[in-house]
Amino acid sequence: MVSHKIQTDLVHCFAEEVIESIIQEVNHDVFCLLVDESADVSTKEQVAVVFRFVDKDGIVKERFIGLIHVQDTSSATLKCAVDSLFAKRGLSMKKLRGQGYDGASNMKGEFNGLRSLILRENSTAYYVYCFAHQLQLVVVAVAKKHFEVGDFFDMISVLLNVVGASCKRKDMVREDQRRIIEEGISQGEIKTGKGLNQELSFQRPGNTRWGSHYNTLVRLVDLFPSIVKVLEYVQSEGSDGVKRRQANGLIKYLHTFDFVFYLQLMLLLLGITNTLSVALQRKDQDILNAMSLVKSTKQQLYNLRDNGWDSLVEKVNSFCESHNTELIIMEEEFVDPKKPRRRTNMTNLHHYQVECLYTVLDMQIQEFNDRFDEVNTELLSCTASLSPFGSFHEFDHRNL
Repeated sequence: MVSHKIQTDLVHCFAEEVIESIIQEVNHDVFCLLVDESADVSTKEQVAVVFRFVDKDGIVKERFIGLIHVQDTSSATLKCAVDSLFAKRGLSMKKLRGQGYDGASNMKGEFNGLRSLILRENSTAYYVYCFAHQLQLVVVAVAKKHFEVGDFFDMISVLLNVVGASCKRKDMVREDQRRIIEEGISQGEIKTGKGLNQELSFQRPGNTRWGSHYNTLVRLVDLFPSIVKVLEYVQSEGSDGVKRRQANGLIKYLHTFDFVFYLQLMLLLLGITNTLSVALQRKDQDILNAMSLVKSTKQQLYNLRDNGWDSLVEKVNSFCESHNTELIIMEEEFVDPKKPRRRTNMTNLHHYQVECLYTVLDMQIQEFNDRFDEVNTELLSCTASLSPFGSFHEFDHRNL
């Protein structure tokens, strides 16, 4: 038992026993294949393989099969890895009924991706991309393609680095927020009760934590006065010269109309999609309900484009007045901060309404239509007719 070789052999034996029991559970019936790339700590490329199937008792199960080392992550190499796994375990590609990968081109590529190579052998191995993942990519990644929105999120990232760089600064934000709440309660401006006035923290968003960008911006609004005070403290008392310069630049940016406009715009946009994001991550989600939620979210985006300008400007002006931030007159000529001496020959109204609001929303709507396409929508809607809920209430032989 002290020998490393014997220990490794025992681990492999356990792994073989576990995988064999999973194959027996599948019992040469139909199943789905889930694959994702993952480099280990020694930077060796490998793929994680998971089977999703329904056992003999009708219970949906997901079982981790193992990690397969690959020389590269091209679609052909990944297909060879899958083929070798199937051959070793005596599995047939004809029994495959579903594929689940991420959005990388080598995985979901329409012509040469892994899904396409498998579909050539088995046309019933349908590929459906995770809706919650797609939604995150639609909202945040696409919005960042707009230069000003990208700059806005970059400044939020710098703000998080400065304010959240030490426990002392985090405590300063909490203490100042507590003081503001106490003053509001004593003056009768803030209500008290169970679950109200909880301690808040400024959280860093993550690309794989759906909805985290929305939570970050909500906290920024709630903690705005406290965050500005901490920045002023870092600017005047900070020991790090870089952080002091960053704090100075952030204070100037946080009091510009651009910052407030994009803050309220992204809050509005992320707020619309956050409800859908939360719903799509529910384990007991109904397929038809998910489809209707996607459709209603698209409609909300269209409505925001057609009728949302006035309410957005009202929110922006209200925030500016509450926090002594720069206000602009929409009818005046727009001044490009990057080229202040050059005439733009356009009004502030045209810039913020057409070049900002309409452009960002058009990008979102276009991406929504591309990612949540009619093929997958129809496939999932038809599949819903097999749902056993309500004694197969949704059953319709025409959908089959």
